[in-house]
Amino acid sequence: MIGLPFQMTSITSIMITGEYMKEINWRFIDTGKQDAATNMAIDEAILMAHSEGLVPPTIRFYTWQPASVSIGYFQKLHKEIDLDQIKSYNLGLVRRMTGGRAVLHDDELTYSVMISEKHMPTSVIEAYRLIGEALLHGFKALGLEASFAIPDQAAQPRHIKQNRSAVCFDASSWYELIVEGRKVAGSAQTRQKGVVLQHGSIPLSFNLDMLFDVCRFPSDKVKQRMKEGFKDKAVAINALRTQPVTIQGLQDAFYTGFEHTLQQSLRKEDLTLYERELSRHLILNKYTQEEWNHRR
Repeated sequence: MIGLPFQMTSITSIMITGEYMKEINWRFIDTGKQDAATNMAIDEAILMAHSEGLVPPTIRFYTWQPASVSIGYFQKLHKEIDLDQIKSYNLGLVRRMTGGRAVLHDDELTYSVMISEKHMPTSVIEAYRLIGEALLHGFKALGLEASFAIPDQAAQPRHIKQNRSAVCFDASSWYELIVEGRKVAGSAQTRQKGVVLQHGSIPLSFNLDMLFDVCRFPSDKVKQRMKEGFKDKAVAINALRTQPVTIQGLQDAFYTGFEHTLQQSLRKEDLTLYERELSRHLILNKYTQEEWNHRR
């Protein structure tokens, strides 16, 4: 498994344009531990409420119970995920409304950002950069010098491009976060109803056996080679620190990161009644349904 070549951009060289993100008031919601269907339903409910002008731009933190696998909107479930292993590990499973590859959500903090497209660049890559600025400051609050990954995909040999695995942390994409050359956060983005939704995973630790068991590979030999190479491409936060950080410590650091970048105090609120009712509808009629989760 060969990683993407990339350049590193220092935090001190990143500038946020005044017209984006900072000139508006933000809401912060912590929904705590939820199952896979509920987590994805809440993200979509907030997106829809914001698109209708019912709630302000929102930053949300959440975790997963039970541990779950989320697959990208375009992934082929039966080709890339081993459902028997999902059942064996008692994992949740859900298809995201965003693209990208499979993510094992276990010992991690997940964030999501919902904001109108009119407050963001039209370029998806630049939108990643703006939100990534807050994540950079979060890592800095943890004492970690994170940088942006800028993959040189044009330099990839064809056989490398064709043999990427189904695992999200297998490689870095534009403006994802790296520490010491290894990916420390994975994010995905979609634009719907005039709203940008970006959510991402910030792991405290990896369960590599579980991660590689639930994803399918062409052969056991390929699986083992990719698993052995994974540690050179991705790293969890507590593998970088002499003093382990807790989920609460992670939340505090990235909350500070968003406030620093947005230059404002975030308004801590709860989901509105409309968002709660809409999320319940989405849980029952979408995110727990095979028609959605097994659609590809």
